[in-house]
Amino acid sequence: MAERLQKVLAGLGLGSRRSVEEWIRAGRVSVNGQVAELGVRVAPGDRVLLDGRPLEISAALPGAALPSVVLGYHKPIGEVTTRQDPEGRPTVFDRLPPPPQGRWVVVGRLDVNTSGLLLFTTDGALAHRLMHPSSEVEREYLVRVRSHPSAAALTRLREGVQLDDGWARFDRLEAEQASDGHAWYRCILHEGRNREVRRLWSAVGHEVSRLMRLRYGPIRLPEDLRSGQSRLLPAELVDELARAANM
Repeated sequence: MAERLQKVLAGLGLGSRRSVEEWIRAGRVSVNGQVAELGVRVAPGDRVLLDGRPLEISAALPGAALPSVVLGYHKPIGEVTTRQDPEGRPTVFDRLPPPPQGRWVVVGRLDVNTSGLLLFTTDGALAHRLMHPSSEVEREYLVRVRSHPSAAALTRLREGVQLDDGWARFDRLEAEQASDGHAWYRCILHEGRNREVRRLWSAVGHEVSRLMRLRYGPIRLPEDLRSGQSRLLPAELVDELARAANM
């Protein structure tokens, strides 16, 4: 089935519909050896070039089954999880590679002072399912808190405390190590409410001084993925992630 050229090129994630139309007007796009005009339609088998570079358009044509693409990113402290920031702070999107199709959709958020694993996907339905509370996808964190929690405080965190947006608890809470004035814990929960880990600890009287996400569902932060780096997930891990989201 044929589709308008500007819609196809925008669907490939090459640019917005408006910018693609400007490229066509400027004569930068050709179809089957002819300079393209606005409104021309393309179909499977047509040869489309942008600035002389051939494009694979089949993925953006009607009826095409686009594979889910997932990118793992090691978010550093100091970046915000938005496309733009009114305060001019760096965002997690600044360092991402261009998506192979569509646009990157962030799976959940990490606040500006939290580091660790952040997932992006070109599949909006997958992102929605991964974030939806009904999927109960686990998130695992490494947290450092000020002072040393009592046994009673740890019991409350495991059994549940009342936050301003409802009851919450850690599914698992394991001590890692301790030093003068600080203690490290591994925390696991299955929902992603705003700043939930920090608010849970605050509810029992402990401030979080370091927070890092280690895992989202079956996907762990690779030990060799440095802060600020990203990596595409292999197809088998994308399949595991989809199963975790009940897709």
